[in-house]
Amino acid sequence: MKRILREVFGYDAFRGPQEAIVSHVIAGGDALVLMPTGGGKSLCFQIPAIARSQAGHGVAVVVSPLIALMHDQVGALHEAGVAAEFLNSSQSFEEAAAIEQRLLRGEITLLYAAPERVTSPRFLALMDSLYSRGKLSLFAIDEAHCVSQWGHDFRPEYQLLSVLHERYPTVPRMALTATADSLTRADIVQGLQLENAAQFVSSFDRSNIHYKIVEKQEAVSQLLRFISDTHEGDCGIVYCQSRKRVEEVAERLNKEGIRAMPYHAGLPADVRLANQDKFLRADSDQGGWIMVATIAFGMGIDKPDVRFVAHLDMPKNIEGYYQETGRAGRDGALSNAWMCYGLQDVVNQRRMIDESPAHDDFKRVMRGKLDALLGLAEATDCRRVRLLAYFDETYAPDGQARLTCGACDNCMSPPDIWDGTEVARKLLSTIYRVEQQSSLHFGAGHLMDIVRGKATDRTAQYGHERISTFGLCAENSELQLRAVLRQLIATDALCVDAESFNTLHLTTGSRAVLKGEVPVLLRQSVKPVRARTPSGARLAKDDASQSPMDMASQERLVSLKAWRAEVASHHNLPAFVIFHDSTLRSIALLNPTSTSELSSVSGIGAKKLEAYGEEVLRVVKTTL
Repeated sequence: MKRILREVFGYDAFRGPQEAIVSHVIAGGDALVLMPTGGGKSLCFQIPAIARSQAGHGVAVVVSPLIALMHDQVGALHEAGVAAEFLNSSQSFEEAAAIEQRLLRGEITLLYAAPERVTSPRFLALMDSLYSRGKLSLFAIDEAHCVSQWGHDFRPEYQLLSVLHERYPTVPRMALTATADSLTRADIVQGLQLENAAQFVSSFDRSNIHYKIVEKQEAVSQLLRFISDTHEGDCGIVYCQSRKRVEEVAERLNKEGIRAMPYHAGLPADVRLANQDKFLRADSDQGGWIMVATIAFGMGIDKPDVRFVAHLDMPKNIEGYYQETGRAGRDGALSNAWMCYGLQDVVNQRRMIDESPAHDDFKRVMRGKLDALLGLAEATDCRRVRLLAYFDETYAPDGQARLTCGACDNCMSPPDIWDGTEVARKLLSTIYRVEQQSSLHFGAGHLMDIVRGKATDRTAQYGHERISTFGLCAENSELQLRAVLRQLIATDALCVDAESFNTLHLTTGSRAVLKGEVPVLLRQSVKPVRARTPSGARLAKDDASQSPMDMASQERLVSLKAWRAEVASHHNLPAFVIFHDSTLRSIALLNPTSTSELSSVSGIGAKKLEAYGEEVLRVVKTTL
C-alpha cells in the first residue's frame, strides 16, 4: 500500500490514522471513518480500491452525492493513472451503457455513483453479476452523515443503502464523513448495518483555521469590512439562509467591486453548474471568486485554496457550522471562519424547529443542537476548545490538554463579561406585566422600548409607559438587551410565536430566571471596529509556516502556475487536480534539473511524472 501511495499519488507517508484504515480495509474489514475536511478521506478508500483490484477482487463502488465532485475526483484519478469512471444523470444512455460494459469486462477500478442510482434495479443487477463472479471489491459511502436524521444534511435515499450489506454481505463497506456527533454516529452504524465495523475517529481540530464570531449589526457592511481587511482577491464562500438574501448579497459584493456569484436551489441547473465550475477553477493569483450560497453548495467541494468561509446567518447546528467552515483551508494554509449572528437568527431557527412536522423527540434534539451552537457563539472562552468538546474531543495539540488555542478571536482578544441576570429578570417581568394588563403579546422591539424608557406611539397607545418596569434598563444598550433575549430564547425561558408576528411569551422556564436561580452571563457587546486590519494580520497572504521564497523561486512559481492553468483548461479540470499549489511551490524552491530530482517532490506520482515531467522541467529552466 505504501508503494501505491508513492507511485500513484506521489506521497511518501500516510497522515494520522490513514495507514491503519487502509490496512484494515485492504484485509476485508468494514470501517466507519470520521476525518475532518482536508484530512485525506479519499485516499482511505482509493488506495484499498486499487490494492484490492490489483489482487483480483474487482471494482470498488463509491457512493457520492454530487455530480461535480464525481467529475473532479474521477478526473484526478485519471491524472494519477487510475481507471475510474462515474455514472450519473449528466451522461447519455449510450455513454452510460458503454461504461456499464467496461464495468462488466473488469476494466474499471473505481466507479462513482449517487445513492439513487446505486439502489436502482438496473444498477443492482449489474452488481449482482459482478458479485456472483467475485468482482466487487469494496463499497465506500462518502458523506455518510446523510444517512442520519440527526445529521445536518439528512437525505432519505441514503437510508436505502442498507441493501448493500443485505445483498452483498461479503463485500467490505466503508462509511466516511467529516462531521458526526455521537447521535449521528449511532444512526450511521444502525442505518448502514455497520455494528461490527472498526471505528476510526481522527481529531476534529483544524489548526490552520482561525475562528471569529461577531454580533450582527449591519451584516453586509460587516462582511465587506472583513473581506477588504483580510481577504481581498481571495477565493471564499459566504453562506446565507435564504435564496433572496443570497442574490442580494452577491449583487452588493459585485457593486463594491468584489467578484461574486450566487448559488441556490432556485437557480436553473445550468446556471448553478456554470457558477460552481467557475468557482472551482478560480485561482486567487488571478483574482479569486466568492460564492454566495445557501447550504445547498459545498458538500464534497475539493477546492484547496478557499481562504475563508463566512456565515451571514446562523446555521442550524454545530455539525453544519463545522462542515461548512471546513471548506476553508483544505491545503493547510491559514484561513478564516467568520460568522455574524443576531437575535433574529435565533428566532428564525427556533421557529423552523417548532413549526416542522417532525415528532417531539426530534424537535427536542434539534433545539439542543441549536442551543450548543448559540453557546459557541456567545462563548467568552476558547472557541476551538468548545468546538472540539462538542465532538467529545479534548484540545491537546502537543499531547497536553489545553484551555486556549491562542488563535481564535476570544483567545487573541478576550471579551469583557457582564452579568445580565437582573436585565433578564426585568425583561421577563415586563412581558408578564404587559400580558396581565392587556392580554396582548408583543415582539422584541416594543419590549425593549419599554424597559429602555423610550416613549413611542405604541407605548402611549397601550399605556405601557405606566408599567412599573418602564425605563428600568435605560442604561443598557439595544445590543445588550438583544443578547439577553437571545439567551432567554435559547434556554427556553422565552418562546417565540411565529404565527403571531414573532411575539414573545413566558414559559415554564421563565420562573427560575425571574427568581434569580439561573444566572445569565454574557459577553460584552462592542461597537464594530472600522479601522482596517494591519497587513501583518492578513492570514491568507503571509503564511509563516511556509518556507520563504527568493525572487527567482517566486518567478518560477508564477510560470508554473501559468503553465498549470493552460493544462487544466485543456483537460477541463480545476487547476489543483493537475498539481496542488504546495507541489508547485516545492518545485519552484527545489529548481530541479532532472526527472529524478522532480520525482522526489510530494504530490508527483509515476503517471504525472511521465505525463508532465519534461514540461515542468522546461518551464523551470526557461524562467528567468
